[in-house]
Amino acid sequence: MLYFNRCQHLKQITQRCFPNIQVKMNKHIQLILSRTFVLAELRKSWHSSHTLVKDKNIILMGPPGAGKTTVGRIIGQKLGCRAIDVDDDILEKTWNMSVAEKLQDVGNEQFLEEEGKAVLNFSASGSVISLTGSNPMHDASMWHLKKNGIIVYLDVPPMDIINRLKSMKINRIVGQDFGTPMKDLLAFRRQYYKKWYDTRVFCESGASPEEVADKVLNAVKRYQDVDSETFISTRHIWPKDCKQKNSTKFFSEAVIEGLASDGGLFVPEKEFPKLSSGEWKGLVGATYIERAQILLERCIHPADIPAARLGEMIETAYGKNFACSKIAPVRHLSGNQFILELFHGPTGSFKDLSLQLMPHLFAHCIPPNCNYMVLVATSGDTGSAVLNGFSHLSNNDKKRIAVVTFFPENGVSDFQKAQIIGSQKENGWAVGVKSDFDFCQTAVKRIFKDSDFTGFLTVEYGTILSSANSINWGRLLPQVIYHASAYLDLVSQGFISFGSPVDVCIPTGNFGNILAAVYAKMMGIPIRKFICASNQNHVLTDFIKTGHYDLRERKLVQTFSPAIDILKSSNLERHLHLIGNKDGQLITKLFSQLEDQHHFQIEKILVEKLQQDFVADWCSEEDCLAAISSTYNASGYILDPHTAVAKVVADRMQDKTCPVIVSSTAHYSKFAPAIMQALKIKEINQTSSSQLYLLSSYSALPPPHGALLERAKQQEKMEHQVCTADMDVLKSQVERLIQNQFIGMFSE
Repeated sequence: MLYFNRCQHLKQITQRCFPNIQVKMNKHIQLILSRTFVLAELRKSWHSSHTLVKDKNIILMGPPGAGKTTVGRIIGQKLGCRAIDVDDDILEKTWNMSVAEKLQDVGNEQFLEEEGKAVLNFSASGSVISLTGSNPMHDASMWHLKKNGIIVYLDVPPMDIINRLKSMKINRIVGQDFGTPMKDLLAFRRQYYKKWYDTRVFCESGASPEEVADKVLNAVKRYQDVDSETFISTRHIWPKDCKQKNSTKFFSEAVIEGLASDGGLFVPEKEFPKLSSGEWKGLVGATYIERAQILLERCIHPADIPAARLGEMIETAYGKNFACSKIAPVRHLSGNQFILELFHGPTGSFKDLSLQLMPHLFAHCIPPNCNYMVLVATSGDTGSAVLNGFSHLSNNDKKRIAVVTFFPENGVSDFQKAQIIGSQKENGWAVGVKSDFDFCQTAVKRIFKDSDFTGFLTVEYGTILSSANSINWGRLLPQVIYHASAYLDLVSQGFISFGSPVDVCIPTGNFGNILAAVYAKMMGIPIRKFICASNQNHVLTDFIKTGHYDLRERKLVQTFSPAIDILKSSNLERHLHLIGNKDGQLITKLFSQLEDQHHFQIEKILVEKLQQDFVADWCSEEDCLAAISSTYNASGYILDPHTAVAKVVADRMQDKTCPVIVSSTAHYSKFAPAIMQALKIKEINQTSSSQLYLLSSYSALPPPHGALLERAKQQEKMEHQVCTADMDVLKSQVERLIQNQFIGMFSE
């Protein structure tokens, strides 16, 4: 019998997952139910209803000319099962006339209805079914088919489809009025294909039917193998019996938990999925949203987030929230230097690229009827981005997910501080801490590792803690997309041909942004060198050059680029785990030594491995301002201080033999005093709003950021909590906010 104290929420979870277990409320006895155990049971239940068995069908879906019939026959031969073509084997036999004749006879709308009725009267099992191109436009028949099969979308390049239809002398398809271009109709049809598919086969241009058939079988195998894509902690030590997998997590669990129970960070147990050259070339002409969906589908198993639902999240995240339709455009600066503009999101920083999506991933993954408090440490930009992102959740999700962001009270720019505080919503709060970012980040990690405290919150308030910093895999993963997209844009714009290498230069503090570029390379983007750019807090640069991570006698310096004013770089742990052959024992040793002795040294072989891909340097405050000034004078382009740091380092480290993409991580408007000082604008002692409007009058590139200007207009000052740099005080803040947000649920 399990005993809980006032924890109706956990009681509901327990009774739903374990109906045979008696649950008794007792104020004297408390037992913390393992959230991992609960989530595992929920996932097991999901699997039992979605796992394919032998009587299921493989259903091929796609536009006319996608090759469904031919591929279906090949798969049928390979599997020794029946191949059914809806056109030939169902419709024409039902109607006793050809499909073309039927369409000519009844017209588009009536055709779709009669086609749907014919499919509804059909049933099969253990077969390969090739749909018509218009089947997905009839909901009832698709639900009928989906009940007993896995729907595989053959995503073929539109020009391939058009050329095939021409060669087949097909000049009209269902839904096409005379004069409607085939390209427009295919684009219209995509919304229906995206609605129904369980897994996608991204077909390379010119791929043979045999190659596509093999891809289909691999996609079905992946879909069936729901336990194949797991995550481990960077500090995981494999037992002697390697069959034991108790410590592995699924994607959904890694996103929910944020930080591993041993203090490590979650990483994929296997290698990143890699796209072929042909697949990458197929994405050159794609939009950012299309690229995001293809890449994330490869990285997130449909058992965690179904493909259609993932697509909806991506559309929501990037559809209307960005000022630039390209989301993360690449701009040619000069010579072979390019700027990757990552500041077009609602809060004007690169954090928006992940934090407009991550909250939706998180809300989908958590169990129903479960409350979560998301803890975030910010060095400046993350705070407003995370508060903004979680404020866009549905009303139901906002009732069960709340956010608190801790920021250094005097360690961010005035505008960043006003932006963080002004971004507070009904489910999100800002807490200023009288310390630096490193303390805030360390405090959040320690709270997660405090099992007594987290257990108390779970039992007493039915609330579980998680994180939205880049220590959370769900926050880091979306950042891979913009590094890949930047390369594809250079190809699309004709600056390089696919396969030509590029360097990337990234202003780096917590190592997450540059690590995402490493993952993009692992997926197949030909990045040659990763240039790590530091400001005067150059612990990462020193480490890359020497292999010695040394915090002794090193004090944090406040600079013009506060987002990288960081000494304890969290995501470095993930990269060391990667180049250290996933040696969890080594990672545990190194970071325990960093915690206890404030430094560690990696072996020479690891230093050499690190330096194969990484180079690094740092930028002084004077050089930062000089770069802002010289770039504006030369090109009319204003760099924010973080981008200026990267520009200075890129100029020094780039060997000119290949292009370099410099990540511009924030809009300059957020750092108006530094920009005005760099450009020698005398009216520096103005309000933040006056400074922004003055800068916007310069007609510089990039254009003024509309959302930031709107923020500057807001005169109302919001209150926020400020606390001392004390762990117990921070924990009290967390508990108080949980009480305010969720306690009413227990009294209902």
